[in-house]
Parts: sequence; C-alpha cells; structure tokens
Amino acid sequence: MKKQLSEVLKKSTLRQKMNLLCWMSIIPLAILMVYSMILMAGHFKQYDQIVRNITAANAYNLSFKEKLDDTMYRIIIGSENWSNSDEKLKDDDPYAQIQEVRGVFEGLYNITTTEKNKKRINGICKTLNTLQDRVDDILENVQESGHYDENMDMLDMNIRILTSLVQTEIQEYIYYEAASLEIMRQQVARETNLTIQFSFLSIMTIVFVTGTMSQFLGKKITDPIEELCRSTSEVARGNFAVQVHVESGDELETLAESFNSMVGEISDLVEDIKVEQNNLRATELKLLQAQINPHFLYNTLDTIIWLSEDNQKEQVTSMVSSLSDFFRTTLSKGKDYITIQEEESHIKSYLEIQQFRYRDIMSYEIAFEEELLMNMILKLTLQPIVENALYHGIKNKRGLGKITVTGKKQGELIQFTVKDDGIGMNPQTLERLRRIVKGEIVDDIQHGFGMANVQQRIELNYGIEYGIHIESTYGEGTVVTVTIPCITNENIVTNS
Repeated sequence: MKKQLSEVLKKSTLRQKMNLLCWMSIIPLAILMVYSMILMAGHFKQYDQIVRNITAANAYNLSFKEKLDDTMYRIIIGSENWSNSDEKLKDDDPYAQIQEVRGVFEGLYNITTTEKNKKRINGICKTLNTLQDRVDDILENVQESGHYDENMDMLDMNIRILTSLVQTEIQEYIYYEAASLEIMRQQVARETNLTIQFSFLSIMTIVFVTGTMSQFLGKKITDPIEELCRSTSEVARGNFAVQVHVESGDELETLAESFNSMVGEISDLVEDIKVEQNNLRATELKLLQAQINPHFLYNTLDTIIWLSEDNQKEQVTSMVSSLSDFFRTTLSKGKDYITIQEEESHIKSYLEIQQFRYRDIMSYEIAFEEELLMNMILKLTLQPIVENALYHGIKNKRGLGKITVTGKKQGELIQFTVKDDGIGMNPQTLERLRRIVKGEIVDDIQHGFGMANVQQRIELNYGIEYGIHIESTYGEGTVVTVTIPCITNENIVTNS
C-alpha cells in the first residue's frame, strides 16, 4: 500500500499533497462525529416519543372519569336538559368526551413502540365502546320519564365502573410506557459505553494512522525542502557544483530543476565576472602604462632640461611639481577611488605640463562647483578624455585652441564636460568613435582606446546607465559629457 501511495504522490502536486494530508485528518473525525450525532438523535427521538405518549395519556388519567361521571349525573338529575334540543348539553357532550379519548389513543396506537402497550390501547378502545353503549342506554331512558332510579343504578353499576376501568387501563399504559423509558435508559447507557469505547479506539486508530501518514507525507514535502536549503547554503559558501535531485513530481521538483539551472547560470556568470575582472585589471594596467608612457615622460624631462639650460628656474620648479603631482595622483597608493578635488588636481597637473610644450596652441580652464570636490570619483576618469581633446582636437587645429573642463551637480548625478574648440569630427568619424567607446568595435591602432577604457570602467563600477556621451562638429570642436552618480566617502565601500 505504501508503494502504491508513493506512486500516487509522485503524480500529485504540492497543493494536492497538502489537501490529502488535511482530509486524512478531517474525514475520519467527521465520520465519527456524524455517527455519534445520528446515534444521539435516534435516542432522543425515541425518548421524546415516549414522553409525548405519557403526556398525552396522562391528560386523561384523572380528568376523563371525573368529567364523564359528572356529565352523566347532571343529565340523569335533569341539570342538563337532554330532552330539549335547544338547551341540550350546552357545556358537555358525553359522546364528544368519549370520542376525544378514543381519538387520542387511536393516534397513540400508531406511534407506540411495544406490542403489549398496543394491546392495552386496544383494550382501552373496547372499554370506551362498551362505555358508549351504556351511555346510549341511559340517554334513551332520559328521553322517557320514570327511569330515574334505573338510570342512577346504571350510572353506579356501569358508567362509573367502566370509567374506572378506563382510568386503570390508562394508568397501566402510562406505567409500562414509563417502564420503556427505563429500558431505553439502560440501552442508552450500554450504547453510550460502547460508543465511548469505540470512539476511543477510533480516535487512537485515527491518530496513529494520521500520524504515520502525516510523517510519510511530511517527509515527501520537507525532505526536498531541506535538501534545497542545504544546497542553498553550499551555494552561499561558493560551491556552484552542487546539484539538487528531487523526484517528487510536484512543484518542488520544478523548483529543484530551476535551482539547478540557476546555479549553473550563476556559475557561468561568476566565471564571466572573473574573466571580466581580469580583463579590467589588464585594461587598467594598459591605461596606467599609457599614462606613464616613455614618450610623455621623455618629452617632459626634455622640456625640464631645456628650461634648466635656459636658466628658467621657476618654470623648472613648477613643471617638476606638476609632474610629481601628476604621478602621485596616477598611482594614488593603489586606490580605485579618489576625491573629485584630487581628480581636478590630476588633470590640472597634466594640462600644466602640456602647456609648457604647447603654450602657443593651447589654453585651458577648469571650473568645478565647490560642493562637488569632496565627492568620490573613479580614478583616471577625466584625464584620458582631456588627453584625447589635446591630441585629436587642439593639435590638429591651426592656431590657438582651448580646453574647458567643468563639473556640476544635477540632482543625484554629477556631470562633467570636457569641451575643446579643436578640429572636431565629421559624422562618420564621430559615429565610429561612439561605437569604439561602446565596445562595439575595436580599432587596431587604438584610436579612442583611452575613452573606451573609461566607459568600460564606469559601467563596471557604476552601472550601464552611466558613462560618456560625445558630440562633435567638424571645424568647431568636440564636447564630451561624463555622467556618474553622487558617491560620498561613507558609501564608497558599497560602490567600489
């Protein structure tokens, strides 16, 4: 049976299993309660019927004899003018009294449960018939005068004896109906004891069977859940090789399959993230290498030597200080985030160094709102864009050009703008640069590599909704907008 039940449960949903568990507890108890109520209702009906019989019979136990005897006496003495049809029996009619009692006992005959009492009812009805005959005799004599003494004898010898007999028979009927109550009481007591014993055994059986089945069904439900919990803990500890095996045929099996699929996808994502992190570190290394490239350093040192030979000590001191600040911020003790004030100092140092070399073609302006300076920014976010503006914008333009770097707060966002009035780009070049920045294409000669690297780092650290937007018009210049969220030093851990 247990094997058959297991097969049934495999084809059942979790809701059906829970409903089965519920009904297994309710139905046996409901059957026991219904059985007890039916038994009680049967006893009550039998008891109620006997009490009604006794009550109906008892109503005529004393009153019938007294009332009929008195009525016949008044008729005989002429108190009731029986011969005058207009005045005859205004208050009492012996026939009606006899008929009333007969009707009651004929009705009791149909509902009396014992055969002996039915025979007693038949005896009462026969006595009532005889009584009615004797009443007829007296009433016939009353119609004629001169039968007073005879009527009185008939009243004493017939009517009163017959009414006494009827009364005695009614009392016997009541007695034996009451005896039936005692018999029924004993029967109820026996059945009550049996019912209590049966109920106790039934309840114990129900509890045992329900407990056993509840444990069995509970294991079918809880075991897969416990296995899922254990597997979830394993996944939380980083074990993505765990798999859950559930063959319950219900929602738990579907949940287990979804869990296995999810764990597999998470494992793949973790591997992808590891690869992305490695790529990110490699890209950042390339970026740092680009910032500390020999050409930039050689050109700067050559400029310093040339200034020194020309005895321009103040310019040498200023350029060395700017170079020192530049590399100090570039390295930043290995930190990923620096303050916007430090980022501002970094691009200022870079532009000061470049201005020594390109003073004839480049000027610059940096304007950050004061309230932004203590917010945090991902290191090396703006300098590659400024460098791109210099080498691909200003240098390719004839005459003096200007680079303007601004920063302002817009709600919960910070927006930086690097604007140059250099050569600009035609629509085709602009679209190609945008695609390079988005990572859709890779330029073999690394045009836009620095900006693409910045975009990738922004997406990885802030989210894909942030990053770089480029606008450019050939012959007029280029505007690069960088949007990042406001991040303070307090929540930098959760965002780094």
